[in-house]
Amino acid sequence: MPKAGIGVIVAGVVGFASLYMAVRGYLRSDGFREFLSGKASELAKVDGEFSEFRWDGLAVDSSVFQGTGEGLVKDLRLDGLHTEVKIGGLKRGVWEIGASRVKRLVVMVDARDLKGDAFGVAEPAEVPGAVKKKQAKKPGWLPSTVELESMDVDDVLVNALLDVGPITADGMRIRVEPSSGEQSYEIEVAGGTVELPFELVPPIRMERARLRYQNRQVFLNSLTAKSWKNGLLDASGEWDTRANRYALEGNVSGVKCEEVFNETWSKRFIGDMATSFTVDNLGGKVAARGHLDITKGSLTALPVLETLAAYADTRRFREFQLSVAETDWRWKDGEFFLSNLVLGSESLIRLEGNMRIRGRQLDGLFQLGLAPGSLAKIPGAETDVFSPGKNGLQWTSLRITGTLDDPEEDLSARLIEAAGMRMFDVIPETGEMVFKFTRSVLGDDPNKAVESGVKIIKKGSRAINDVSGILDGFFGRQSMPEPVEEQEAQ
Repeated sequence: MPKAGIGVIVAGVVGFASLYMAVRGYLRSDGFREFLSGKASELAKVDGEFSEFRWDGLAVDSSVFQGTGEGLVKDLRLDGLHTEVKIGGLKRGVWEIGASRVKRLVVMVDARDLKGDAFGVAEPAEVPGAVKKKQAKKPGWLPSTVELESMDVDDVLVNALLDVGPITADGMRIRVEPSSGEQSYEIEVAGGTVELPFELVPPIRMERARLRYQNRQVFLNSLTAKSWKNGLLDASGEWDTRANRYALEGNVSGVKCEEVFNETWSKRFIGDMATSFTVDNLGGKVAARGHLDITKGSLTALPVLETLAAYADTRRFREFQLSVAETDWRWKDGEFFLSNLVLGSESLIRLEGNMRIRGRQLDGLFQLGLAPGSLAKIPGAETDVFSPGKNGLQWTSLRITGTLDDPEEDLSARLIEAAGMRMFDVIPETGEMVFKFTRSVLGDDPNKAVESGVKIIKKGSRAINDVSGILDGFFGRQSMPEPVEEQEAQ
């Protein structure tokens, strides 16, 4: 081989070795650590820094990355980073960061009253006399762009403050891979639990979620999770971080009524619950809505059923299957609204109407239908209060007010009034007023007649109160009325 060729080879080897040593020297300097700290801070929109790098060849470990921010992310801590820097990307002008692994990631976010870009970071005000942190300069010929091959996080904890309350997600595993497009990533989440700020919803057990982040938009392609004992949740949605607008929709199924109602009602109201849902802030405030169905439902062992069964002399009120139980629902500004509510058993009982619940205050207007003959023992009920209508039932209006702990209704007063008006009759031949049920002329023994009338009204009012008790548990009442004992014979 000519000496010139050997010289070129030697020069190339020396040049490559010199370049490698220069790159290696820069990688092990504070300048490269500060460079990666800046890139990580830029991505997370925080001001943060990696702890000391520990090198083994081109593999590197760092104990912690700690950052704070003024935007959505308030605090971020990354523990136990292990990765590898590949120099093959230098010819393309990029730093290639190989498959990375993080032991634990802890994030605190605050999404309350965000304006504009949710990931925006406000510039901190300059403090007179403050010393600005200096960053070491890197040689101009080195890349200023980073490409991440992938990242696996073994354990993630997220504490989020939202307008509706705090949310905590813990124990999740996350894998992040770059996708096509600048700052575009595919994200997969598995495992962990999510706790929501709603008393009725127990912790959600995450199974898997697939997301995509691109151009400051987050797309939830799919989410599957479990809650209650065998409840299944699936959802999808998107979040535009620039405008801080989001929408989430999905379904919940496989939840038992016994798991949702309080201890008393869980023994009496059984069935399978399912609901669709949509949650968004497109109107400027968080709102949720959906449609709820109960299938295979039945009511049993309710005191009111025993009472109705006694008065109607039938067992059909002691236990019956729900042929329909459904409602549309909407939540906004702390107000829960049930519309198009239908609850009933075919040819026996049916409740239709709307209910507004704000805090613990109730305001509902319904139509109540009962099978003919159900109220035959209450004078005037089936003629002056109820009237024949659809489905072969006797119908009347029903207003529900009061609170969840102490609901009130207007039906009792109307029934008692009707019973009182129907107690008396006038004998055409004599013009004398008598009690219909005793046929006693008032003038014969007024005290006895009044006493009999009081018993009749008392009996009727007790039955009426039990009929109204049908609704108590549906709206959260914690206690149940005791079964009506056998009344003394008049």
